[in-house]
Amino acid sequence: MFFIGQGFDVHPLVSGRKLILGGVEIPFEKGLSGHSDADVLIHSLCDAILGAIGEEDIGYHFPDTSLEFKDISSLLLLDRVVELVKKKNLNIINADITIIAQEPKIRPFIPEMKKNLLQHLSSKTQLNIKATTTEHLGFIGRGEGIAAMSVVLVSLNDNLKR
Repeated sequence: MFFIGQGFDVHPLVSGRKLILGGVEIPFEKGLSGHSDADVLIHSLCDAILGAIGEEDIGYHFPDTSLEFKDISSLLLLDRVVELVKKKNLNIINADITIIAQEPKIRPFIPEMKKNLLQHLSSKTQLNIKATTTEHLGFIGRGEGIAAMSVVLVSLNDNLKR
């Protein structure tokens, strides 16, 4: 059996914060505002995985009202989500992620993002990360925020033996 999940996240850009995407610190004059490190890429990935395995969303599992998650690295949240996957005897087959940002340019950081994420997923997971802009349209185009969308395919571990 196979299961598909999709995730989306968006955070505003603000001064005085580091910009973290895919667990990588990206040099930029602004960072994403949020309770954790506000890594929209990982948040959308976590939501996609949680959806595929039939769990509540990231806000349920890691509420922004909990001090436990204040300024936490989203890579640690991803680790907890991957543990849920393993407990259900499932495996993440594929993840396809799109980052939507007018600036900064994301492409130079994608190889490091992939390397980071595969250390937390599985080296067997097919992982793709893409970046696009909104051609200066909307709040993203005005440089007010960054968004990410993810789609994930999960299967029972038994499917991998066939």
